[in-house]
Amino acid sequence: MMNPSTQSQNKISAIQMTSTASLVENLAIVETLMNKAVAEGASLIVLPEMFPIAGMETTDKIRVSEPFGTGQIQDFLSQQAQKNNLWIVGGTIPLKTDNPNQISAACLVYNDQGKVVGRYDKIHLFDVDISQTESYRESATTHPGSTVTVIDTPVGKLGLAVCYDIRFPELFRRLFNLGAEIFAIPAAFTVSTGQAHWEILARSRAIENFCYVVGACQTGKHDNGRKTYGHSLIINPWGEVINSLAEGTGVITAEIDREKLHEIRKKMPIADHQKLYFSEPKASK
Repeated sequence: MMNPSTQSQNKISAIQMTSTASLVENLAIVETLMNKAVAEGASLIVLPEMFPIAGMETTDKIRVSEPFGTGQIQDFLSQQAQKNNLWIVGGTIPLKTDNPNQISAACLVYNDQGKVVGRYDKIHLFDVDISQTESYRESATTHPGSTVTVIDTPVGKLGLAVCYDIRFPELFRRLFNLGAEIFAIPAAFTVSTGQAHWEILARSRAIENFCYVVGACQTGKHDNGRKTYGHSLIINPWGEVINSLAEGTGVITAEIDREKLHEIRKKMPIADHQKLYFSEPKASK
């Protein structure tokens, strides 16, 4: 593990993995990849959607769900943050709701003291028919969130979104209006939609808002037979991919240059020129 004093306060890493049906196995994989990211100098790490479990059945995430504030997954992330002097964007964690048949797909942010400093519950749920043989009904097991979240971190103001959210630009403009400089997007895109849309959507969200985008993805074939697209990426505010990983388990890391970001925004002041505003969920800062 790298000495925390050698970490850069401006480096972000995204972890890419193929989550299994075993919670214990997945946490061990995450720990190994976190150590690699810390060795690369990252001070903030983004984990993929569903990192704790990709179950054999969609209801398996309910089985391992935790009350907010306690449980094996949350304790693990808190301990890793403290041990590594690291900020962690915890992908999505299945947290219990009032409905025993549903969870919240919660993205928790831990500071370098292991404290939760932000929570975002996935708003847009993946209820789609991709083909005659491939369909998804995320709402059957997941309760949608309603709160938009931007938090202060050592690398900049971080706006949170998850996977299917990326198709809804009004969410990202709301994050921008709340001061976001970086979008963290844990994801688990399907192969067909990923090939068609993932990178262009991620670059669009960066360009529209002059924000960094950090997409941390699931990849490969999972225990349940589902295949995910991978292609984790980090995009700068001009829409350029500055690091990426197509397939396989691994880590990508990049420097966040906020001076460059605000130089771009000064030259093209979209915040001053904005005329239209959306009806928005409750904001949380």
